[in-house]
Amino acid sequence: MCTLTLHSEARSAPSVEWMHDFTPVPPTGPGPRLSRTSLNDKNEPSTSETPTPPPDVTLEQLPASLRDAVARAGWSALMPVQARAITPLLSGSDVMVQARTGSGKTGAFLLPMLERLDPNDPVCQALVLVPTRELAHQVSEQAELLCGQAGFRTIAIYGGVGYGPQVDALKGGAQIVVGTPGRVLDHLLRGTFTLKALKMRVFDEADRMLSMGFYPDMQEVQRHIPRQTIETLHNSMFSATFPAFVMRTSQEFLREPEFISLSTDQVHVTDTEHSFFIVPAMDKDRCLIRIIEVENPTSAIIFCNTKSAVHYVTVVLQRFGYDADELSADRSQSDREKILNRLRQNNLRFLVATDVAARGLDIPELSHVIQYEPPEDPEGYIHRAGRTGRAGASGVALSLVTEAETMTLDGIAKRYTIDFRQQPAPTDEDVVAIVTQRVTALLEAKLRARDTLKTERSQRFVPLARALADSEDESALIAMLLDDYYQETLHPSAMPPLPPPAPTSTASTSKPPRRQGRPGAPRGSGPRRR
Repeated sequence: MCTLTLHSEARSAPSVEWMHDFTPVPPTGPGPRLSRTSLNDKNEPSTSETPTPPPDVTLEQLPASLRDAVARAGWSALMPVQARAITPLLSGSDVMVQARTGSGKTGAFLLPMLERLDPNDPVCQALVLVPTRELAHQVSEQAELLCGQAGFRTIAIYGGVGYGPQVDALKGGAQIVVGTPGRVLDHLLRGTFTLKALKMRVFDEADRMLSMGFYPDMQEVQRHIPRQTIETLHNSMFSATFPAFVMRTSQEFLREPEFISLSTDQVHVTDTEHSFFIVPAMDKDRCLIRIIEVENPTSAIIFCNTKSAVHYVTVVLQRFGYDADELSADRSQSDREKILNRLRQNNLRFLVATDVAARGLDIPELSHVIQYEPPEDPEGYIHRAGRTGRAGASGVALSLVTEAETMTLDGIAKRYTIDFRQQPAPTDEDVVAIVTQRVTALLEAKLRARDTLKTERSQRFVPLARALADSEDESALIAMLLDDYYQETLHPSAMPPLPPPAPTSTASTSKPPRRQGRPGAPRGSGPRRR
């Protein structure tokens, strides 16, 4: 079977105007180990000769305070990302680190805080921005373990809960604040704490944070940092992937960062992450919807093996409210050009296509390739996956396979030395959790933007809101309003899709991968995020 590394992280990306018109330069380095590349303010490698990076630091070479913290955590050695990242983090250099969940990245940015922060100054000195409340809890718990006995206090702040306990903890003095950008901004606006003494700022899981719609809040938080603090602030950004929109964001928040990444010498695109999901054959379309919701691609090509499957998947996506169109050999050349132009101009989010139809496509900022079915020819996988991770940006190639189809993927892995990572297929509960956090962040941001008169006007609906919330029978009304708001905000309708091609006598008669008929919305999947 394929080499499996189980993770459930999401590496999604938002689709907003600020992502456009950016061509990143590949942050790569030789060899199979972690590599470091210096980037200038345009995210380009420095034209001067880049000095040889120092060797990985060992546990024995760490300062005593860091060794003590490692001992408290029970670690016998540093993980690769820690061994390479701790040195620049201790020196105060801005860094971008490509690291997955479970790689040890949290320890990489927390350990240097022991040397760079002052436990005797009860003000916020380190701000760790994270995308979700769960990650805020995990990071704060790790911070308590590593830094607590050294006299540092940590607090996790996030939305969806009351302000009281968070306000009390912040006013009590916490040197390390871990939180979602929206709730951090709320507390800054309330004057609960300030960032005047900030020394370190960490963007953890930056790709996910942007996919949750936190970019405007990240900008607003930045405006609360005094200019003199910004000039000396040490920044680091951690992300599973660095597609164009993450690279662009780094320009805004980091100064000439060093890039630390994994690189390999394989024949396939090294900046593409290859993952797969094992899904039931009769539930592939529903699983596709859930994967799209959790992954939240900026744009994607979804590959199928037959024209009938292409049409079926396209209809499923369109009926569920996604901006999708299809490309197959039945399309006229005029239709093909129109569809491809929409994709290149970021006016089409999902293109469903066969191999023949998509061969030779060059879409520079395509974030994802999704294989609804593995290719019949192993070489086809390389052509498909090669549609993403272009022009120096990293990409994600996902495959949906049944138990039987894992043998095909195993053959591809062995032939091209690809390390596929198996991920558990998202459940309805996973989708509900991520949708809840996204819509909460959006609504809280919208509430912050209301002026006094609008806030006063909205008071007339408070009794109705309470009545609806208290009535189980009326919960459908609230769900409908939230769903409509979510779809209109995050899945705005683009240009209408071109009409499907007329059936021809040569059209494939293959059946779609599951039942025919009018596809409905996936079961329990909830609203969607773009």
